[in-house]
Amino acid sequence: MSEANIVRLPTSTEKSFRQAPANVEIEQALLGALLVNSVSVIDRVSEFLRPEHFYQPLHKRIFEIILSMSQSNKTITPISVKTYLQTSDVPDLDVPRYLAGLAAEAVTVINAEDYARALYDLALRRALIEIGEEVVTHSYDAGVDQRPNELIEEAEKRLYELAEKGRTSGGFQAFGQALTTAISMASAAFHRDGQLSGLSTGLTDLDAKLGGLQKSDLIILAGRPGMGKSALATNIGFNIAKAFVPQTQSDGSIKAANGGRVAFFSLEMSAEQLATRILAEQSGIPSEEIRRGKINEDEFATIVQVSQDMTTIPFYIDQTGGISIAQLATRARRLKRQKGMELL
Repeated sequence: MSEANIVRLPTSTEKSFRQAPANVEIEQALLGALLVNSVSVIDRVSEFLRPEHFYQPLHKRIFEIILSMSQSNKTITPISVKTYLQTSDVPDLDVPRYLAGLAAEAVTVINAEDYARALYDLALRRALIEIGEEVVTHSYDAGVDQRPNELIEEAEKRLYELAEKGRTSGGFQAFGQALTTAISMASAAFHRDGQLSGLSTGLTDLDAKLGGLQKSDLIILAGRPGMGKSALATNIGFNIAKAFVPQTQSDGSIKAANGGRVAFFSLEMSAEQLATRILAEQSGIPSEEIRRGKINEDEFATIVQVSQDMTTIPFYIDQTGGISIAQLATRARRLKRQKGMELL
């Protein structure tokens, strides 16, 4: 084989250095737009863009000053911004000329939000790279007593927090939009069992008081030990899972037309104990008799039949004791992503 046909892999010193995702020109153009027409631009970008999303330290500082001046209702111009910019931070730069140059290269107001979105996306990619590098480092340096699942949960937590940042779905909405949501909720209640706007607990009197379990509700069952709190929570969760009717959406996702998929964190009982309790309630045979085997042939056949009917019910149990809130949130998000979830 001739020398020309040999493909030589590059050595580590020959590998090209990859720079972090950034676009200094976009940063300059956006800052120029803010310096020239801050009133029209600042409201569009300040809701999701932060100083840390800029790559260049000087640009971070300039944007930070612009935000602060905007909150104080001060006029924003290259000259006024220069007043708050310490030249000692950039000794080799002619600050007034640089700010004037930014203003001269300003983008139009129409493009400003697109430029801000591009900067945010680049910052998000840099944050992803940072998380990835930390995962690699922690995986190499993990102690003997540190479980891999802890590293996974920490990585999932950070990724979720990163995904939640910069959302602009909040804020004011027109009354007509709120009316549309109300009509949709009424329509869902009309077609759902029991004509409830929320999830039916399967307990008629409780549904009449609550109107079903509503989205984003935090409901606390309080009482002394042995009063039946766990039994009530178990019944509600199982009733909702048992009533689950899937409905395929236009995008291929599955929505609950009735009932819902349930995540149950059991910190006191094992999954087997919880399953036995549910089996006893559904079959009408006391759980003590099931556990001790004090059942006849007909009762055993009933238990088998009930268990077969319950096999496909979307009721998911996590029996981990001493779980932290962060771990609980991570596992709930994972189930929501993989299976879907209407109630926790």
